[in-house]
Amino acid sequence: MENNEQNNIVPRNTGNPAFNPEFLADERVLDGEPMTVNGTINKTAISLLLVFIAAAFTWNLAAKGFMDLAQGLTVVSLIAAFVLGFVIIFKRTSSVIQYLVPVYALLEGTFLGSVSYMFEASFPGIVQTAIKATLLCVAVMLILFRTGVIRVTEKLRAGVIMCTITVAGVYLIDLILSLFGIRVPAINAATPFGIGLSILIVGIAAFNLLLDFDFIEEASRRLMPKYIEWYGAFGLMVTIVWLYIELLKLLAKLQRRR
Repeated sequence: MENNEQNNIVPRNTGNPAFNPEFLADERVLDGEPMTVNGTINKTAISLLLVFIAAAFTWNLAAKGFMDLAQGLTVVSLIAAFVLGFVIIFKRTSSVIQYLVPVYALLEGTFLGSVSYMFEASFPGIVQTAIKATLLCVAVMLILFRTGVIRVTEKLRAGVIMCTITVAGVYLIDLILSLFGIRVPAINAATPFGIGLSILIVGIAAFNLLLDFDFIEEASRRLMPKYIEWYGAFGLMVTIVWLYIELLKLLAKLQRRR
């Protein structure tokens, strides 16, 4: 039997870039201990705890007046997380996943801490509301998935993937234009259309959670290697962080409308 580190690990395609390679795992029992749903949940909890710890660090830096340092760390961590994310997604070996996913979580947290502080400074109370809304959304989508109220069909999966790619494309255009001092008004304006667009994007991020849950369940059913628990945690973390940021932006727009 082949070495576990050489197995392509994604049993299903999802809208999440972490779960998006065009590979299918073999339907077979692998040597060693297989991954489990509970194991992935534990790894996800550890990853999110690391995100929180790193976020608290940069938040405190900014709160104590070291804003320039916090912003510098934000830029560095964002670039490093972007690069590291691609390494994790495309390398997909046991050593890479097990050791780099926790590092990625710390980088994400470093970025989120400073960003969250800036939102909080402009809109007091917004971070706590966004965190609660994110946790509520994750819980609701998990219940809908586990009870079968919403089933992840091929049609649903294709629709979510298409919407996610569209959102990513619009954000990329906005990023490129921002280098020339231009922003896409629909993304950033607190107009009824801008708010409606943010609500739509929050919904797309929430539906990505269903695809992530489906991946984790399917990978567990296929008895993928134990280290894939970290990969599942990584993908789920990516979606949860995206959902949190989109909720922050939505809440900020709503407050600017008051």
